[in-house]
Amino acid sequence: MHNVVIAGSGPAGLTAAIYTARANFAPLMFEGAQAGGQLTLTTDVENYPGFPDGIMGPKLIQDMHAQAERFGTTFRAADVTRFDLRARPFHLTIDDEETIQTKTLIIATGATANPLGLPSEARLLGHGVSTCATCDGFFFRGQPLVVVGGGDSALEEALFLTKFASGVRVVHRRDELRASKIMQDRAHKNEKISFQWNAVVEEILGDETVSGVRLRDVRTGKTQTVDCKGVFVAIGHTPNTKLFQGQLDLDANGYIRTTHGTATSVAGVFASGDVQDPHYRQAITAAGSGCMAAIDAERFLEADG
Repeated sequence: MHNVVIAGSGPAGLTAAIYTARANFAPLMFEGAQAGGQLTLTTDVENYPGFPDGIMGPKLIQDMHAQAERFGTTFRAADVTRFDLRARPFHLTIDDEETIQTKTLIIATGATANPLGLPSEARLLGHGVSTCATCDGFFFRGQPLVVVGGGDSALEEALFLTKFASGVRVVHRRDELRASKIMQDRAHKNEKISFQWNAVVEEILGDETVSGVRLRDVRTGKTQTVDCKGVFVAIGHTPNTKLFQGQLDLDANGYIRTTHGTATSVAGVFASGDVQDPHYRQAITAAGSGCMAAIDAERFLEADG
């Protein structure tokens, strides 16, 4: 029987682990398929307090992991494949085999990048189609690239890719960006970045690797072909809450609803980070909500005796 189980190992989960470990609750963390969450796919993190010169996303996660481990967190590189939250203690199935019990659960499973939904995208994923500039940008040195999206994530991808690409074309379905002003200013000032407004990707071209994209103007319906060697998709995220459907109160987009801090609709279950935050989606807010979830779980356990 565990006091605290944490599902997810991004900044929210790791902060929750640090706090619950320091409170002597010996948390058990399941790191999941993408250990470390989205920060492991990020380059420079410039807005996390305490790092005036910035810090690399993977390094920040590595340091958080070491801190949580130092205080007594147990880590398992496994997936929770089933959550039974009907009664306490909660029953969790690990990799469809082992079952464990826990008095409280902190959900920090994050969100997953949304795909365009094109058959050609799925076919060419890993062969010129990517959702991670940090992972794959190096392979496109001197090549023209396309980034799809208009938010901060899309511009972060585009700016990073200019380190390698001959040019980056940002394709956005509207005529203005959703990104923050500072990111827009950086992108507009970068000579390698151009913009294709009011356009969507109708098809990703190429047999074995990407050779271009066919774009459709959303106003006129006209199409054009743009040559490129890589397509980076940055059009938002979906919360990883499939396993909680029917057990927890979710909003229309699948995010976990929380009240009074991080409490969910089931007593003893708490949620933190991008899995319950459709608005801010920052490493620092995720870490903050991880702290809140840990304190909420600690108080719940103390009240429960």
